[in-house]
Amino acid sequence: MDLVLSAADYYVFTPYVYPDTWPENNFFRQTISLLIITNLGAYILYFFFATLSYYFVFDHSLMKHPQFLKNQVYREIMYTVQALPWMSIPTVSLFLLELRGYSKLYDDIGGFPHGWFHLLVSVLSFLFFTDMLIYWIHRGLHHRLVYKRIHKPHHIWKIPTPFASHAFHPVDGFLQSLPYHIYPFLFPLHKVVYLGLYVLVNIWTISIHDGDFRVPQILKPFINGSAHHTDHHMFFDYNYGQYFTLWDRIGGSFKNPSSFEGKGPLSYVKKMTEEKYSSHTGNGCKYEKLSTEEFSKTE
Repeated sequence: MDLVLSAADYYVFTPYVYPDTWPENNFFRQTISLLIITNLGAYILYFFFATLSYYFVFDHSLMKHPQFLKNQVYREIMYTVQALPWMSIPTVSLFLLELRGYSKLYDDIGGFPHGWFHLLVSVLSFLFFTDMLIYWIHRGLHHRLVYKRIHKPHHIWKIPTPFASHAFHPVDGFLQSLPYHIYPFLFPLHKVVYLGLYVLVNIWTISIHDGDFRVPQILKPFINGSAHHTDHHMFFDYNYGQYFTLWDRIGGSFKNPSSFEGKGPLSYVKKMTEEKYSSHTGNGCKYEKLSTEEFSKTE
């Protein structure tokens, strides 16, 4: 984060915001600056990529599903807007520790004997490390002692849109982001790679809420995508993973997505539409009506 803060100081804060008497390395100035940067960056990432996903990826026919809530998109956005500033407070405390040199972030690839190879390995280890911790944190948030207070707000959205991606209780959102911040305190990681991964994991979080259930056939056994995560929202105790299905398989919580079996929410909406069309045209075709409860049982 020091790279972003340095750029912000050089181009904005030092010449236009703070008085000359307030040095750039002042702890309180850095705290204020990081709060501004973190919140602004979070809002930009969220609105830019969630909006793109909503208009160009999300299948809007899902909004006809009986479990899609009234004014849901507006409610998802408002919940996120209110939660992000609170999530940023503990996040900034970790960024301050990075600035003070307590992390293992580095900016010289040549500092390692196998610089580029180490960089590649660090990306892979970051993904597997964070996926493992998020799985167990996420699963822990489903424990009955904490679920209603912390994680349940995110499960209001049974048929999520991309705008539900960051609609968390602030404690929930921070806890599930914590592995990203823990990693560079335990393992060496290039500063630019860290920033890139931080952006990518936010985009990925949006993507698993985007309602696009397609996955390349070869990746279906391994990747935890939107189809898996939508089933998690609908059926509660399956598919806790973030990127991969590995820990769900190890932990016994893996569920093959209902969408892969032709029983997902899009199939249900299609059946509803065909039934409605059939009743209007009077062509004699009959389809079995499924209540929301019965639909869940078929999954």
